[in-house]
Amino acid sequence: MKIESSLVKTKEVFKEIMLRPEIMFEMLEIDMKSSAERAITDLLKMELSYFIGREPYERTQTKDINYRNGSYRKNFTVKNLGNLNIDVPRDRRGKFKSKVIKKYESCDNRIKKDLSLMFLSGLSTRNLELISKQLIGRKISASEISQTNKELQSAIDLWRTRPLHEVKIKYMYIDGVNFSMRQGRKIEKLPMLVIVGVKQDNRKIFLTIQKGDKESATTWREVFKDLKGRGLDKNFVSLGIMDGLPGLEKVFEEEFPNAKTQRCQVHVARNVLSKVSRGDKKAVADSLRDIFYASSKKKADECFLKFVDKYEKTHPSAAKCLTNAIDSSLTFYAFPEEEWIGLRTTNQIERVNKEFKRRTKPMEILAGENSAYCLLCFIAYKMELGWKSSPLGNKNLPCLEVFTQRS
Repeated sequence: MKIESSLVKTKEVFKEIMLRPEIMFEMLEIDMKSSAERAITDLLKMELSYFIGREPYERTQTKDINYRNGSYRKNFTVKNLGNLNIDVPRDRRGKFKSKVIKKYESCDNRIKKDLSLMFLSGLSTRNLELISKQLIGRKISASEISQTNKELQSAIDLWRTRPLHEVKIKYMYIDGVNFSMRQGRKIEKLPMLVIVGVKQDNRKIFLTIQKGDKESATTWREVFKDLKGRGLDKNFVSLGIMDGLPGLEKVFEEEFPNAKTQRCQVHVARNVLSKVSRGDKKAVADSLRDIFYASSKKKADECFLKFVDKYEKTHPSAAKCLTNAIDSSLTFYAFPEEEWIGLRTTNQIERVNKEFKRRTKPMEILAGENSAYCLLCFIAYKMELGWKSSPLGNKNLPCLEVFTQRS
């Protein structure tokens, strides 16, 4: 009779699976979860027995004795299994703390690592909250994900402030980029200061990712001092590539006395073109290109004199703007010719800022300074690994289109 009943039930299950094949995996999942719940519960009971020093119903002559005191139900999410209902045993004195399933933990540490990786790869905490139910069988709140990411902070800080004693830097690209960031209850546009260094072997490396006022020369001075405090040898630094922030060039040369400054030609060109009428922009841009991409410093000086002679009457503001910036715009000619393309502009660090913006765009608003460091340093670390196979040199292409950009 039992055999017949079992066969009938098996046939019914088979028919149901044929109608809906996916139900087979649901049945397997339920069975696996039930087995896992029993196994973990048995393990916790063994852990309690070890803690109080005796098995259930075992008698002892010890006077100072502790007792079992039932159990409580705990929801715990395990990778590949989903949400489990586990009976956690208790002792009467309330001193038992399981090392297997910790009291205030709600999920497997492997899930935390996966969530952190997805967050760092560009998914916002809100999006992770939405998809977590499908991914791991339980909805993970945005606050849980944020708390998990905090555990990364110490590793991030170690990488971001790592010693620079063994690094010999010859060039430094200097810039800042703004992000929408939560400050208490307010949302503000806050800048992150970024410096990319070029080592003696022409490999690039991140030197600084630091929150600060990018328009303040005093703030940049403190950043440079911090680099030297971390072990950066100022005597090896020979060039700083930056935009035209007032006072930054002077501060840089004071902190790195053996170095010169190269003003980004893209920024200079934009400033000049902003003072030119729309109809003359293309002609002026062509003249600027002749200067900035001349075959030698001597040829560039000749083209500059022609530019001033041609435009100082019709566009005096543009001619004066270029005159004020020309010396620091042509510094790169004093360095190896194969590196000129990479030294003319801040394109190297602009690409970094563009990648930062692209990867943080889905989040719209960064949760705070620490959150910004986690994201940006993860992106920076991956970029730095890629730079090992692409040293500074003639492989870097110039960004010519900016010279004809319309204001």
